[in-house]
Amino acid sequence: MSQADLISPFRFLAHLPQHLPRVPRMLRGLYYAGIRNREKNLSLAWALQRAAERHPERPALMDENRQLSYRAFNAWANRLAWAFKAEGVGHGDVVAVMLENRLELLTILAALSKLGAVGALINTTQRGKVLAHSFNLVKPGFLVIGDELIGAFDEIADQLHDLQARRYWIADQDCLGDPGHAPQGWLNLMQIASGQAEDNPPDSQGVRMKDACFLIYTSGTTGLPKASIMSHGKWIKAYGGFGHSGLTLNEHDVLYLTLPCYHNNAVTVCWSAALAGGAAIALRRRFSASAFWSDVARYQATCFGYIGELCRYLLNQPETDTEKNNSLRCMIGNGLRPSIWAEFKQRFGVEQITEFYASSEGNIGFTNVFNFDNTVGYTPATYAIVRYDMENDQPLRCKKGFLQKADKGEAGLLISEISAKWPFDGYTDQAKSEAAILRDVFKKGDAWFNTGDLMRDIGCKHAQFVDRLGDTFRWKGENVSTTEVENVLGAFPGVEDAVVYGVEIPGTNGRCGMAALRLAQGLELDGAALAAHLDAELPAYAAPLFVRLLGEVETTGTFKYKKTDLKQAGYDPRQVDGPLYVRLPGSNSFQWLDGELHAAIEQRHYRF
Repeated sequence: MSQADLISPFRFLAHLPQHLPRVPRMLRGLYYAGIRNREKNLSLAWALQRAAERHPERPALMDENRQLSYRAFNAWANRLAWAFKAEGVGHGDVVAVMLENRLELLTILAALSKLGAVGALINTTQRGKVLAHSFNLVKPGFLVIGDELIGAFDEIADQLHDLQARRYWIADQDCLGDPGHAPQGWLNLMQIASGQAEDNPPDSQGVRMKDACFLIYTSGTTGLPKASIMSHGKWIKAYGGFGHSGLTLNEHDVLYLTLPCYHNNAVTVCWSAALAGGAAIALRRRFSASAFWSDVARYQATCFGYIGELCRYLLNQPETDTEKNNSLRCMIGNGLRPSIWAEFKQRFGVEQITEFYASSEGNIGFTNVFNFDNTVGYTPATYAIVRYDMENDQPLRCKKGFLQKADKGEAGLLISEISAKWPFDGYTDQAKSEAAILRDVFKKGDAWFNTGDLMRDIGCKHAQFVDRLGDTFRWKGENVSTTEVENVLGAFPGVEDAVVYGVEIPGTNGRCGMAALRLAQGLELDGAALAAHLDAELPAYAAPLFVRLLGEVETTGTFKYKKTDLKQAGYDPRQVDGPLYVRLPGSNSFQWLDGELHAAIEQRHYRF
């Protein structure tokens, strides 16, 4: 941490005058973020209807071929809501939704919110048993699948526990006119919605803040994905924190969104920020670094949603004329590292970086409301940063059994108090929810959410992200469960033990996967076969890039793998005893990693 990152009271006060014009919106944001009454009828549906009433003819959604006004968007969502209602979808029903980024996806989610139904947002990159698990986990009574993903669904259809769930198909269409022809056994949702009423269904008046809005899949320490509950209350807090207090977009702004809409960054952070001010969302199927600036120019985008990896991709692109004097003035996201923060801001002329910290399942969020550099910002929530024992993987407790707060600037575990104002909605699995709660933290009977993340206090209720703890690391903008990868490696012929952890590569965001393997006696590693196995069983972001071979695997008294020493050694041949391998970008095999190749990786000769 640089001393320049510390925020003293004097520095904070000196920074305030430039934000005075935003004070009314910021105060409104604090109101929404601080609502305690979870019975209140505020929801995503309410926010969309409010935006449609205030900005009926302003653009709401757009892509390369289509543009919808707020009036048209709300009317389309209403038609779909009435169609869902006619099909039996009601308050609290879980509807699994699997579409790539397109206008239909946001419209379907808006329609479900109007009925108080819950959209389970299936990760469109999942395949095989992981995909089947994601469907079975939430027990959906209804399935909505895009034509572009029917093939992936068909591969796992016979693994679903409830084969009676009603199935709706959405054409992979470029226009609103033709709903297409559904495959056999599927219902054409857009055809059902055609001719339905366009007025807001009365059900939306009964959707409360305590009701579930989305189920968001998050990787944890148990292997397969968990489904965290995103309530309307948390969405409304984002509407206030990110929309009114953070970005303060208005009806003349356009937010360019390339992040996948099965992530909270897209459907909660970016969408709520746009709806709060009546801004438009320009949606792209998948991120493209080469097309980014031409898209910004086409839409005259003033803001974009990011993750740190996306920013690094843009910096790695050669300079172009289209990036100069671009229309962007702000951005919102997380994971922008201090090492590239200033360079990104200067090269692309972005004035405001609204970095934030939040998690799908958590009860706390930080937002860089005051536009300081290298911080996740400020939070009104009650939190603490406590000392953490890295060796034993647990918070430190004093002689009386309570946790100890870290000093200013000292890295520690971020925890947040669970209260009526800051409730913890948790996961669909109650046992997993309880495992995320720390009790008797500072006094008997209190309860705090364990974020699993290391942070440091940099002053004036601002924090700086340090690292993630536990058995999950983040790579390519995705959380990777080490247990899931270990299970896949354990299924490879000859692997007796597999330990997976994240390691840093210079010039990248997050940590890529590395595996320490113990092979059966007398076997040698087949690098090409292992790469093919990983490609078949895992998404690209989850497959390890480095492998080392071990004679023995050390475990703790509770038979957990000891990873601390392995993480510290990383992929440095000078610190690793035994064979060491790497899979270079574009390669279909693992190759021997020696000192010369290690130096080339460290000097960023390869783009991972």
